[in-house]
Amino acid sequence: MAQLDESLLSGLPPFSQLTRVQIREILDQAASKRYERDTVIFREGFEADRFYLLLDGYLRVVRTTPEGEQIIALHISPGQLFGIAPALQRETYPASAIAASESLALSWPVRLWETFTQNYPSFSTESYKTLGARLGEMQTRITELATQAVERRVAAALLRLVSQSGRKVEGGVEIGFPITRQNISEMTGTTLHTVSRLLAAWEKSGIIKSARKRIVVTDPPRLLELSGAKS
Repeated sequence: MAQLDESLLSGLPPFSQLTRVQIREILDQAASKRYERDTVIFREGFEADRFYLLLDGYLRVVRTTPEGEQIIALHISPGQLFGIAPALQRETYPASAIAASESLALSWPVRLWETFTQNYPSFSTESYKTLGARLGEMQTRITELATQAVERRVAAALLRLVSQSGRKVEGGVEIGFPITRQNISEMTGTTLHTVSRLLAAWEKSGIIKSARKRIVVTDPPRLLELSGAKS
């Protein structure tokens, strides 16, 4: 890993309080791999043999219900740890990680997790902050599924994606990675038909633009209103 400079990690929360020497120690034990879009990085229920840091791209975290339906639990953005099963005291991955776009990640053998958390206290602190935020987001999602109408759920999901990955383009803010209507249905616990109907109506109303797995939010205030959130 000598080809990767310490500055690559120094600004990321798990490593921001470490010295360059400490970061070098961590990098020297990492493996780097690039993943094509839709590649499964690891599968739910499989042995957790490595933990990861996403350097570039976006990931979908997918869980499978007892009935066999797939639910997108959340998305991972660049600079975040993932596959951190040992932080949950698990020996298997609680969900699958799938590249939502071409992605680049570092990974380490899971046996190093305890070493890192003991030798680098700030790594431990920031890692568990990340885990707490992620669990909080999933709790929000569960509440939405249980209490909100479909239109609000879909609007809230698009707003979340814009917040996590949005980039300004002509006419609005584009979600930063390819996303299909099937993906949105798996995020919101609704049918593909319902998602298609809603997106078509919103596009007609000038709230979004949608084409070739790309969604641009052209009227964020209106979408915020549809989500039921306070501006």
